[in-house]
Amino acid sequence: MSTTTLTPPLHQGEADARIGLRDHVRHTSALVRRNLLWIRQDPESMLDAILMPIIFTLLFVYVFGGSIGQALGGGQDQYVQYVVPGMMAMMSMNIAMAVGTGFNQDFQNGIMDRFRTLPIGQGSVLFAKIVVELMRMLVATAVMMIVGVLVGFDITNWGGLFAAVGLSALFGSAIMWIFLVLGVSLKSAQSVQAMGFLVLMPLQFGSSIFAPTQSMPGWLQAFTDYNPLSSLADSARGLMVGGPVAHDIWVTVGWSVVLTVVMAPIAIHKFRTKS
Repeated sequence: MSTTTLTPPLHQGEADARIGLRDHVRHTSALVRRNLLWIRQDPESMLDAILMPIIFTLLFVYVFGGSIGQALGGGQDQYVQYVVPGMMAMMSMNIAMAVGTGFNQDFQNGIMDRFRTLPIGQGSVLFAKIVVELMRMLVATAVMMIVGVLVGFDITNWGGLFAAVGLSALFGSAIMWIFLVLGVSLKSAQSVQAMGFLVLMPLQFGSSIFAPTQSMPGWLQAFTDYNPLSSLADSARGLMVGGPVAHDIWVTVGWSVVLTVVMAPIAIHKFRTKS
């Protein structure tokens, strides 16, 4: 009489532990390619990354440029030098919100259920989403800089420009983990988008992205002092047009590290256990 030994199925965490770093990288690369091919088949998914920086740059420069520029001691040209670097912080937040809505839609369509049945590292699915969204963020930033130059922005420090883009990408990737948690936790893409706007609006307008904070009420200035978008905007501004940057860079890097360390494990855990 033969005895058959049944091997219990591996918990997803145990399965991930058996996948080496090299395989994780290979899985992530394959999923990045899959997502890029999807964008190629659906080019309309790039409209927000292309149109949003054009609309916002033109809107703020030509609607608020004159009045805020005078407050800065110049005119519209002075405001262009102020707002274009600051808008890198806005790009990082807005593109980050898109990763949450897209992630939620993939769950609704059943795509993520298929991924979770494959013998791949589950973290690779999330890392691939972040890599592709970072690519979209770089496209949006490039479009914004082109429009900025067309309306008068003067690039005098190319090294500072690339450093500011890298810092914005670092912070944007950290924020994406928050929106991945929202994307896997909330029931619909509309809920993710609504929650995103509730987070984005006070953070963006309660910062130094669009206007100096000196004329704001004391309580709002206190908020902007601790707002990471102010640190990111001031860092980009200092790197690109000159000014002190060391403190703001360290604050931005600190926020990025803390958000990633806290939110990435939560996002991966919720992805594995979502029913």
